[in-house]
Amino acid sequence: MKTYKPTTKSRRNTVTIDYRKVLTASKPLKALTVGSKRSGGRNNTGRITATHNGGGNKRA
Repeated sequence: MKTYKPTTKSRRNTVTIDYRKVLTASKPLKALTVGSKRSGGRNNTGRITATHNGGGNKRA
């Protein structure tokens, strides 16, 4: 567990898990090795169905 110093109001009660200590397997978890496909607001036919989505930098 990692506790943060109260530098702001939201940090005052923040506690997180230090995943470097928890996840120590020699091989990575298979489900976490492949990035997810991003649709960019398009459905299966390729038409825009959700406006204002898409563009931006590609994230893994």
